[in-house]
Amino acid sequence: MKKIYELNKLDWQLAGYTPFTWQQEQTHELGISPNADIPSIPAPVPGSVQMALRQQDILPDWNMGLKSRDCEWVEHRHWVYSVVLPDEWITGEPCRLRCLGLDYAGEIRLNGKTVYEFANGFISHSIELSDFEEKDNLLQIVFTFSPQWLGTPARTSEIKEWKSRFNYTWDWMPRIVQIGIWDDVTLETTITEEFSDLHIIGDWDIEKETGILALKGDVSGASDNQVKLSLSQSDKVIREETVSTDAFSAGVDWQDLAVDAWWPNTYGDQPLYELTTTLLNSSGDVLDTDQRQVGFKHVEWRPCDKQVSKEADPWICVVNGTPVFLKGVNWSPIRPNYADVPESEYRRRLELYKELNMNCFRVNGVGILEKECYYRICDELGLLNWQEFTLSCGGLDNDPPRDAETVASVAEWAGDYVKRRRHHVSLFQWGLGNELLEGDSKAHQPITKEHPMYVGVNKVMQKLDPSRRFMQGSATGPTFYAGTGNRDSGTHWDVHGPWEVMNCPVDEWEETYWVGDDALFRSEVGAPGPSSVELIRKYIGDQKEYPCNMDNPMWRRTSWWIQWPVFVKEMGREPKDLEEMVEWGQAHQAEALRIAAKTCRDRFPEIGGILFWHGHDSFPCLTNTAMIDFDGNPKPAALAVGEVFAKDV
Repeated sequence: MKKIYELNKLDWQLAGYTPFTWQQEQTHELGISPNADIPSIPAPVPGSVQMALRQQDILPDWNMGLKSRDCEWVEHRHWVYSVVLPDEWITGEPCRLRCLGLDYAGEIRLNGKTVYEFANGFISHSIELSDFEEKDNLLQIVFTFSPQWLGTPARTSEIKEWKSRFNYTWDWMPRIVQIGIWDDVTLETTITEEFSDLHIIGDWDIEKETGILALKGDVSGASDNQVKLSLSQSDKVIREETVSTDAFSAGVDWQDLAVDAWWPNTYGDQPLYELTTTLLNSSGDVLDTDQRQVGFKHVEWRPCDKQVSKEADPWICVVNGTPVFLKGVNWSPIRPNYADVPESEYRRRLELYKELNMNCFRVNGVGILEKECYYRICDELGLLNWQEFTLSCGGLDNDPPRDAETVASVAEWAGDYVKRRRHHVSLFQWGLGNELLEGDSKAHQPITKEHPMYVGVNKVMQKLDPSRRFMQGSATGPTFYAGTGNRDSGTHWDVHGPWEVMNCPVDEWEETYWVGDDALFRSEVGAPGPSSVELIRKYIGDQKEYPCNMDNPMWRRTSWWIQWPVFVKEMGREPKDLEEMVEWGQAHQAEALRIAAKTCRDRFPEIGGILFWHGHDSFPCLTNTAMIDFDGNPKPAALAVGEVFAKDV
């Protein structure tokens, strides 16, 4: 039987080297080498190099003051993770090392020999291992250089290195370039007879009010092996069937399942079921098994009411026959070193969003394919996911690469995304990326489905997950931003902005901007607001908390969102202290987002929904558009939006 061992539970060691000096070693014991710049230290896996160093007091807390600047030297070393595999795991049978996330580039070594090279922080890695020694087999994962710059400003058309970009500096993030093993590592043995890919999609028959389950997969092994399928809930078996491997590879369709429908948050319950897929030999012995939770929902898209353009994408999401108002936020990684985020932190954030009556996330293309635990919890809580591939704007241009080689590369890792997450009932839509614009970014023309990158990736999507909608980006349509000058023209489809109250006091914003809105969907809307006084003082370090303007380097770090000039204009004076600035700024943000949420809610179904930019701070920003602060506490804006979203549409 196939066995899977968790390498996360082993005692990993980490050593840092001046570039390439680790290659001069003649022994397996790199971790204790005298050539190591940073000698061997314990290292959590998954985990970032930065966190391992911080736990040993080699790095300061980068969240304090401007200390993140003191951590940038980490990028200029090579880092070697080392672990000795337990002898009892190695039995002479074929083995496979599986790494779900390596950030970013380097090589894997077994007993001092290179067995694999990698340069992609987004995909999972599968490596066949052999040539073991009798005992004390040393496995090492070496990280070399990360790209020098992927932040903003940049030219999207020239970015062809696949690593999360927000780490390099964004309007809500200083430079903290993660290095390390950011997801699970396992060793698989007895891999000659196994499942290599499973395609499982649940659906809901609206007329019959029964479940539908499509199952198929790739299987290796003897031709007389069989696949046993079992759907259950709380130990109650709903359906079981045993089929040949050929039949399973061709596809098995289960109809009329006696299950309950899965609903988005605030629209109903989220019943989940356990699907067990087992590979059996002719004697009935178990060769491989897979267990995962599934749910049953049906999604259709309908045009918005009073939609002017017949060419516009439909933006009313109909779940199980019921039009659903999509209400939520753009999701970004909880921390810049997302390798270090435990499942408990995911659950804490996600449960808060549920309590705020939200039902939808756009997993923004500035980040990553979120972890399995994120999707599993979203399934439980009724939180829909629009997962974007990790392409994003650059500012200097926002046009994705068009050359065939890069398109093929993106299509390959997009396929990896799809295979790993398509079984989740909370996943309802895919997107190519964030704020992707044609050619000259000054034109602010979102790319169309004729863009070479979309065409190439869409071929993979139609093969691997044809039942879900795949958007060419966000925003989409003739215009990026919905101004007030060309309403009723049919040009405002899925639009972005505004991200602040402009040209009026906040109490006039509804009348001056939102009345008469004709956008079909708003996938980014925001307004800045400061963190609490307590959080600011917790993370201020040796810096000054006041003045709250561009003269202060702590506030200048998120310069886009400084509201000092707005305060002065409205109040006719400067704020007297931090407390006054925070109280005013948080109230300003709360009212702005309340207005946006209410006007969109009241327009439904003339608009499909609203997603705020953004949900939570990934860094202790003194001010930002996030409605949940770095410590996971809601700002007044979050509570105001949650109150609006609590009301039925």
